[in-house]
Amino acid sequence: MTRIRLGVLTPSSNTALEPLTCAMLHGLAGVSAHFSRFSVTRISLDAQALGQFDDGPILGAARLLADARVDVIGWSGTAAGWLGFESDRRLCARITEATGIAATSSILALNELLARRGIRRIGLVSPYLPDVQQRIVAHYAAAGIETAAESHLSIAENFAFAGVDEATLAAQVASVAAAAPQAIVPYCTNLYSAQLAARWEARHGVPVYDTTTTVVWKMLRLCGFDTAVIEGWGSLMREGD
Repeated sequence: MTRIRLGVLTPSSNTALEPLTCAMLHGLAGVSAHFSRFSVTRISLDAQALGQFDDGPILGAARLLADARVDVIGWSGTAAGWLGFESDRRLCARITEATGIAATSSILALNELLARRGIRRIGLVSPYLPDVQQRIVAHYAAAGIETAAESHLSIAENFAFAGVDEATLAAQVASVAAAAPQAIVPYCTNLYSAQLAARWEARHGVPVYDTTTTVVWKMLRLCGFDTAVIEGWGSLMREGD
């Protein structure tokens, strides 16, 4: 049996993406996820918080994944939303240079999906501070993608994001759905939102592209795996090469 090992870069205070990623892969014979952390505790635009995403510690975590001979490395995080999309393109290139392993990220995968489906109006849902959210909106506007509506919770502590309850998330999704976006994006990999995407799609009649799911989709596709067999995690899993 051919094994597929997915290497996942994880913010240190994140408690959601690991169980969610493993749940997505449950029942897929020979497919496993392996995680490596680097320090992230707070999301804001101040210098200390931005410095958490310097390439050095992330590359160190990627090299540890390379010891496990993973087939692909995925950065399961959304920092490129406020740092700029080029930051993830540069990071992934440096990971591949350092390890010899193909690399991708939640945001590069999300942006690929938006481009594939010609989506130019999104509904943006996050737990972030207002200025972080507006930076994300501005970067998508510069890329030709309008944020039709947004909802944020003004939280800075990364650990706290995983404590946002289902009712709050559902209310955020409903509020942006009212603006009739072409897709709704839960934009944080420490939200327990990925498992709710299919339900929200059925309720609101619009694709939901959760950022914990986007990187798993792309990692599997890079390994030649047909994600269409994965049910219950939203329509994006049916998107082929």
